[in-house]
Amino acid sequence: MSVRIGTSGWSYDHWEHVLYPPGLPSSQRLARYVQEFGTVELNASFYRWPRESTFAGWQRRLPAGFRMSVKAPRGLTHAKRLYAPEVWAQRIARSWHELGDRREVLLVQLRPDQARDDARLDWFLASLPDWVRVAAELRHPSWQHDDVFSLLERRGAASVVMSGAHLPCVLRATAPTVYVRMHGPDHHHLYGGSYSDDDLRWWADRIREWSDGGRDVLVYFNNDGGGAAVRNARTLRWLLGV
Repeated sequence: MSVRIGTSGWSYDHWEHVLYPPGLPSSQRLARYVQEFGTVELNASFYRWPRESTFAGWQRRLPAGFRMSVKAPRGLTHAKRLYAPEVWAQRIARSWHELGDRREVLLVQLRPDQARDDARLDWFLASLPDWVRVAAELRHPSWQHDDVFSLLERRGAASVVMSGAHLPCVLRATAPTVYVRMHGPDHHHLYGGSYSDDDLRWWADRIREWSDGGRDVLVYFNNDGGGAAVRNARTLRWLLGV
């Protein structure tokens, strides 16, 4: 089973001296990133969904074996709250087709104030082609219920395992791929702080358990401040020997 570890996004000015050499043009950051990591989570798509030609360009530019997860647009998840998803589902599917063998998982992050609605989630998942793998980050605590996990299992969707950002951390695997988002250990600032080595050893043990149980595992660090995401990703990779 595979374990892939990366970060949420890659183009950050404050990663200079951590991942990027001084003066590296922003246009060359992705090329440097893929030299070290085998996967990335695209977050810019949440704010503005890229053109299909952009996805096709990534398919050509990214090296063989590299995989990109993509965050669903806020127009779908935050404005419409998954209501009437058909138009967006078709657009996502076209983009996913262009990304080809560089595609990983579509991340669907719901608003923290969006309470449980099984029917709406089920309708959305049914609107996507079955070849689009999905991970659902269900942030409101009401979603943490066995019936919801069963729904995700039936649809083959992963329940995102969340760490930090005042979100419920439930170690529940609902799909062949376990999707983990590390938002940072700082209790006072969202997406802040750096995980200690002991924290990362604990997570390494959980990842081994999922992997030994026959599941692939994706881990993305979202605590980008000060390059903590890069450092933590490097340490976790070293602990796991990947």
